[in-house]
Amino acid sequence: MSAYTERAKGSPIIDFLGENAQVLSIAFFFAVCFIFFSVSTDTFLTTGNLLNVIRQAAPILIVAIAMTFVIITGGIDLSVGSIIAVINAVVAMIIAAGMPWPLAIVAMLALGAFIGLFQGWFVSYQGIPAFIVTLAGLSIFRGLALYLTKGYSIPIRDVEGFLFLGRGEVFGVPFPAIIAVIVAIIGYIVISKTRYGRQVVAIGSNLEAARRVGMPARFVLMSVYVLSGLACGLAGLLMAARLGSGSSNAAVGFELQAIAAVVLGGTSLMGGRGTILGTVLGTMTIAVIGNGLILMHISPFFTQIVTGAIILLAIWLNTRIFGANFSFRRSRGGK
Repeated sequence: MSAYTERAKGSPIIDFLGENAQVLSIAFFFAVCFIFFSVSTDTFLTTGNLLNVIRQAAPILIVAIAMTFVIITGGIDLSVGSIIAVINAVVAMIIAAGMPWPLAIVAMLALGAFIGLFQGWFVSYQGIPAFIVTLAGLSIFRGLALYLTKGYSIPIRDVEGFLFLGRGEVFGVPFPAIIAVIVAIIGYIVISKTRYGRQVVAIGSNLEAARRVGMPARFVLMSVYVLSGLACGLAGLLMAARLGSGSSNAAVGFELQAIAAVVLGGTSLMGGRGTILGTVLGTMTIAVIGNGLILMHISPFFTQIVTGAIILLAIWLNTRIFGANFSFRRSRGGK
């Protein structure tokens, strides 16, 4: 009886570990990276550097939150970097043309959402795989940004209100980081506490079953791409405001960082399962690794190799060791 009682008492903990194994593993890996770079460099733990890390990570986090919704449905968005480049370029052009910056912000958010709607319609209502649609978008929108700018950067001058979006601080905290945290909180509430969030998960688990029980499956599927486009609009604005210019070369490779952050955080590429907290940790892990390697004076070319290898190792540990271990223990009743 005592053995049974002991096992019963332990099962809630084991259940918790089993259900949150991937988030716990990325949290552990983030802590290891943070401690390693803190010990390895003298400047990593300085206030200025840490603020710089979260300022630079903010746009990636915003897009990664939206990408989490997309990947939970079993889709993917390869066009996010190119959409950001379009937003980045167009906002600089219209501000230079004299449009008031508050109106420019609204217009760019609407443009991002419209691009997402355009791609989502093809995915949801035309049945074209998201990989194909967004791969085409990656090329189309990057080309559009190049065409609009002719390959040149467009400066944004004397618009302090707009530049505050990317450079400002509130009580010492970078304003982009504040926006990113708000987006993350909203994303967490939506995916875990709302009917819409449950519909997103249900569609990722089984689209046809969700449709048959009366869910507006196609509309919900399209909507996650609208969210992705909207997030790209916001990220593009923050990047333009931080750099003080619009460029067609903005956010090159951004889609890979966002997808890596989401997958690193434990969201399944097969759909039906994901976590916003994991995405936040995945984003910050990638940001810390990139920043730490630069501070260690490792070649920027080699940095990409090391970052990719670390991400692959972390995901392997996440899925093969942590996840398998806790799944096995749960299947054995916590023994």
